[in-house]
Amino acid sequence: METVRACIEQHADASPDRVFLVAPEIDKSLSFAQLKTAVDDVSQQLDRLGLPQGAKVAFLLNNGYWTLRLFLGVMASNRVIVPLNAVAGTVQLVHVLDHSDSEVVFVAPGYRDKLAEIMARIERPIRVIEITDEAGPTWPDSQSPIASPTPPTADDIALLLYTSGSTGLPKGAMLSHGAVTSGGRNVVEGHQLRADDRALCVLPVYHINGAMVTVVAPLYSGGSVVMPMRFSATDYWRLVAENHCTWSSIVPTIIKYLLDRVEQEPFDFGSDQRLTAFRFARSASAPLAAVTLQQWEQVFKIPMIETLGLTETAGTVASNPLPPAPRKPGSVGIPYGNEIIIVDDKGRECAPQVVGEIIIRGNNLLELYYKNPQATSDSIRDGWFYTGDLGRKDEDGYIFITGRSKELIIRGGENIAPREIDDVLYQHEAILEAAAVGVDDENYGQEVVACVVVRDGFQCSEDELKAFCEAGVGKYKAPKIIYFFDDLPKGPSGKILRLKLPALIADSAA
Repeated sequence: METVRACIEQHADASPDRVFLVAPEIDKSLSFAQLKTAVDDVSQQLDRLGLPQGAKVAFLLNNGYWTLRLFLGVMASNRVIVPLNAVAGTVQLVHVLDHSDSEVVFVAPGYRDKLAEIMARIERPIRVIEITDEAGPTWPDSQSPIASPTPPTADDIALLLYTSGSTGLPKGAMLSHGAVTSGGRNVVEGHQLRADDRALCVLPVYHINGAMVTVVAPLYSGGSVVMPMRFSATDYWRLVAENHCTWSSIVPTIIKYLLDRVEQEPFDFGSDQRLTAFRFARSASAPLAAVTLQQWEQVFKIPMIETLGLTETAGTVASNPLPPAPRKPGSVGIPYGNEIIIVDDKGRECAPQVVGEIIIRGNNLLELYYKNPQATSDSIRDGWFYTGDLGRKDEDGYIFITGRSKELIIRGGENIAPREIDDVLYQHEAILEAAAVGVDDENYGQEVVACVVVRDGFQCSEDELKAFCEAGVGKYKAPKIIYFFDDLPKGPSGKILRLKLPALIADSAA
């Protein structure tokens, strides 16, 4: 199965009545046969709008019944889905919606005002279609119908997902149907997923983890997914129990919330037989502290599997194996479905335990960065994707991440480019120098802070600058603490040495 449509059609033919999706808040579900009908309906409606093959279709939605229908339906129709990050700031969303050349954007009522602000800054027309939880999309009357595009092939682009890098505005990773299905297959292989497995999807599908791991992987295996609209620590285990879920993909921040919740309201996990089917949970998108992993397994008696995945690789590339095979705490595991090697600065493979850059090769790689040939040529060389991340392999082939050479901040599993925050701070009239950086945080893995130098003769408060940043990049990316200094460390060229800022902060607090 090399396309999203092929996955849907195969399971609809083989197991038409098997449930694929459960949407608990609205008490709806979709069998594979109903899923095929649903994606065909999306395709026909897009035909009536006159959208050609390969047209970009964006959405600003939370998870849920209609979101999944749209997400899979657009790809199955041989158009390109462009998920918009609902917690991103206006500047980023304007860039993504405009740069992607999206012709249509679907929006939930709760994001109507946010989208209006975005659209006011885009000079070209984009059709807006509202989706409600009760009725679904409000499709406009047909205006310029076209014949349906040909069914997608493995080489056709399915997904355009924007990922923050170290250079400011997000880059659009173009993932083909072959890459998307390979990404799903890697998860199936790594976690030994079966048709009777059921995932609890609490990560947003605008994130590669939610999209590939807990939607496409069950689609590939013929399994099923329970998709609430958002994560709730209060509801998590209830949803697992009521829906007989067998696994879930989460991030360290969620793991911490679940541990905190059970500390506040203890209960005996062994007393609820409905939880015995839950085989494992997996952690990805940010480093997991060894003590947190240990706490999870002591409290919940469920294996926690550490993994590695990237937007550019359609999700998972490495994972610790399931028990009883050996797992190594602190390692992201061994490759599944890809080749992963560690290379030095001359491109030579490093010996075991020697730190170098992690590079990846496989059918799940992005085709290119959309309208960014320089970033494409910098990152994809001779069929290998150069991640910019530093790591090492041990003698058994297990991979350990040792750093992020691109200075990316990963807060709660979300990638944040520090320069996005720098650029906003520099727009404030009182700021002379500014640099954002990630610092270790117990709840989020990393937290965003910023260091600034104020211009002579100007004054500004920390609260003022934090509010200024929230307006520019959104609350999620805005610095939680802003440190004021007389000067910031710089190199010979005058460039601020971002990696020295955590030490500067620590010294100032001593």
